[in-house]
Amino acid sequence: MKIEREDLEETVSLMKSKGFDYLVKITAVDYSDHLDAIYILRNMDENRDEIIEFSMDPADLWVPTIMKHHISADWYERELGEMFGIEIRGRKAKRLLLEKWDGKASPLRKNFKWAEPY
Repeated sequence: MKIEREDLEETVSLMKSKGFDYLVKITAVDYSDHLDAIYILRNMDENRDEIIEFSMDPADLWVPTIMKHHISADWYERELGEMFGIEIRGRKAKRLLLEKWDGKASPLRKNFKWAEPY
């Protein structure tokens, strides 16, 4: 389902009340001119998934945290921040997943510059 970014928390809460209480994955896709954030929720009783998706301008990359609805969003949100450069608003913990990562580059973005081979 396509939504507006500002409706994410409300949508996740509504889906959870409808039995979609398992967070399968949060990721993003870089299309160069925009990024899509993708949230996959599962209803275990009905064995059914629902995909929530919204677009963002590369100059305005942020999403609200959904950790109050799904504590397992912690690692996925940190991955969005490090790998795609997406700010997670409302997060308290800012610790990086990767120990020796400067947190400035976003390797899963199309504009990432890979180092020259040895």
